Amino acid sequence: MIRLSDKIILLLVYLFICYPQALTAANFALSFFVMPLFYQHNINDSTKLAIWHITEQEDFFLKKVPLKRDVSHAQKRLQHLAGRYLLTELFPDFPLEEIRIADTRKPYLADELYHFSISHFGQYAAAIVSGTMRVGVDVEMASPTIEKIRNKFLSENESVIAFEGIEKSGHRLRQLTILWSAKESIFKWYSLGQVNFREHIRWTAPYFIRSGDFGEMCFEFRKDGSVMLPVYYKVFDDLVLTFVYT
Repeated sequence: MIRLSDKIILLLVYLFICYPQALTAANFALSFFVMPLFYQHNINDSTKLAIWHITEQEDFFLKKVPLKRDVSHAQKRLQHLAGRYLLTELFPDFPLEEIRIADTRKPYLADELYHFSISHFGQYAAAIVSGTMRVGVDVEMASPTIEKIRNKFLSENESVIAFEGIEKSGHRLRQLTILWSAKESIFKWYSLGQVNFREHIRWTAPYFIRSGDFGEMCFEFRKDGSVMLPVYYKVFDDLVLTFVYT
């Protein structure tokens, strides 16, 4: 027996081949069944995060998202729009028109109705939004490039610990990417800039904890005092998601 989803795909293929004039209708149907919301996690009633797989053109996002920044690069502009669109997917009443940009380049709401953080990588945009907590999020793709900057964000001791426990979270590049992404999430959580990733963000024991569907890592943020922060991570093949909330 042919499944309903397979019948829909066969119908769309038939329309494309036999009735080119039906292209617009078929595109609409295809967009309905292919969900660009790649992943969503509701931490609690007031705090949610999600990843959007960007497959749309700018016009799709511009129907809802005001483009206030002068972003000339086409891909960066699309990422910019997708990230803000995702904010309204998480909380439909999110006031996009009230977003401001701080001197540190962090977007924020002056009245702090919501705290939020946005990240982009390639065709993916991630966002975390909370009405009650300070938040940070980052999304990265594991690649050999991470090896070149390892000494910029990991101390010698952190590198030793990371590679001693390589079996705990995956292969070498993925492990480095998780650590880089975790520190990026903390940087965004702090939001005030002037952070040295090696000195101000220290990876501490217990280094890896399994927590349901997520991994958890512990860090000490050592700028303006000392704060212990848990950072959560989830890996989708080579795509890494990390986030922090307090």
